[in-house]
Amino acid sequence: QRRTLMGRTVALIFEKASTRTRVSFEAGVANLGGYPVVLQSRDTQLGRGEPAKDAARVLGRYVDAIVMRTFAQATLEEMAAYSGVPIINGLTDLSHPCQVLADLMTVMERRPNWRSLKYAYVGDGNNMANSLIEASAMLGLELTLACPDGYLPDPVHVRRAQSMRAYGAELVLTPSA
Repeated sequence: QRRTLMGRTVALIFEKASTRTRVSFEAGVANLGGYPVVLQSRDTQLGRGEPAKDAARVLGRYVDAIVMRTFAQATLEEMAAYSGVPIINGLTDLSHPCQVLADLMTVMERRPNWRSLKYAYVGDGNNMANSLIEASAMLGLELTLACPDGYLPDPVHVRRAQSMRAYGAELVLTPSA
């Protein structure tokens, strides 16, 4: 068993409730030999007026990394700017990268030809869609999204993915009924 996090402490901040994300990160840190410190919104001052940059500076002195599941992408970015330690995005309103990584790892484990598959997403252009767009662009995957009018993915993610066609990425947006 790998002990990559032996002697390390990881803060797991959950402003937004979670079951799977919390258990997976808490178990993962412990299985890698680290010590997870779980902080829910009721356990911190973040929701009661403490600026994220102040919390980040303090936590960065005590822990080796921070996993954050929060509502606002801006809160995560502010924590990252001031903590001095790595920040892992457990979920924000803009993206959900760890879920997409887990999903793609499942495909990779089951399909050796995972790069040549065509990927599809049907639903709101939410944080999952944005992260799937980003991952498919970085990995050069073909992705089709069907999103209802008024619920399209973040245009910045779409433009970035479309600009990465040179890497083999192909993004198609189609309206859903």
